[in-house]
Amino acid sequence: MLILFKVLRGDVYMFYKLYGFYQNLYQYVLSRSNSQLMGIDIKDVSNCAPFKNSHNGIPIAPCGAIANSIFNDTIVLSYNLNSSMSIKVPMLRSGISWWTDKYVKFWNPGSQNLSSAFAGTAKPPSWPKPVYELDEEDPENNGFINEDFIVWMRTAAFPTFKKLYRRLSRIQHFTEGLPAGSYSFGITYSILLSFLFLDFPVTKFQGEKSVVLSTLTWSGGSSLFLGLAYTVTGALTWLAFFAMMAIHLRLKERKTLFHQE
Repeated sequence: MLILFKVLRGDVYMFYKLYGFYQNLYQYVLSRSNSQLMGIDIKDVSNCAPFKNSHNGIPIAPCGAIANSIFNDTIVLSYNLNSSMSIKVPMLRSGISWWTDKYVKFWNPGSQNLSSAFAGTAKPPSWPKPVYELDEEDPENNGFINEDFIVWMRTAAFPTFKKLYRRLSRIQHFTEGLPAGSYSFGITYSILLSFLFLDFPVTKFQGEKSVVLSTLTWSGGSSLFLGLAYTVTGALTWLAFFAMMAIHLRLKERKTLFHQE
C-alpha cells in the first residue's frame, strides 16, 4: 500500500531496485554476444558461457548470463478511488531505454516473422517464453529490441541499482501526474514449468528488491546531489583550465622579453 499526500506532478517513472546484485562481475559482463544482439549472427554464442547452448545443443538466443538473469516480475500500480473501487494506473513500456541502445546496439534478425527469424535457437533456460514473445500486447516491442530486455542488458556499475521499468501515461485521471491518494501494487511472477513459480530470486544471493516511483528534475533523477556535483566539478575544471592558460601565456610573455633583452 502506498499513500501520496500530495500530487506527484509531471512525468512519473517507475523503477525496480535491486540490492546486492553484482552486475559488474567480469565474467558476467562478458557473457553476451554483441553480434547476436545486433541481428548479424543469432547463432554466435562463442562468448556466452555458461549459457551458450540448450541441453540438446541448440544455440540460445539471447545467450549469456546477463540475458538469462533478466528481471521478470510484472508490476501493476492501481489507484484506489475509494474503499471498494480501484483503477489501473496506465503505464507505458516504450521510451524507457536509451536511444543509442534501441536503434544502434540492438537489432532483430532481418525477417518480418520473428518466430521464423529465431528458428533453430532456444530460449534462455530461466525464461518462461522465447524472446520473440516478450511483449504480447505490442508486436513491435519483441525480440532483441524489447525495451525491458534492453534496459536489463545495460549492466549496472554498483551492486545496488535501479532500472527504469515503466513511465506514466498522462491520460484521464493522471494528466497532471499521480494524484494524491491511496495506491496499491500488484506484483506477479512468471511460470517457468508446472508447479514451479519463477520470480526474480533475490533470496539466492541474499539480496532485496523494491519498487520506486520518481519524477525527474533538471539534473535527471530526483536527487540533486549528482547534478550539483557534476556542475561544480565542471565549473572548477574550467576555472583551472583558464588559470593554467593565463599562467602559461604570462610565462611565455616573460620568456620572450628575456630573450629580447
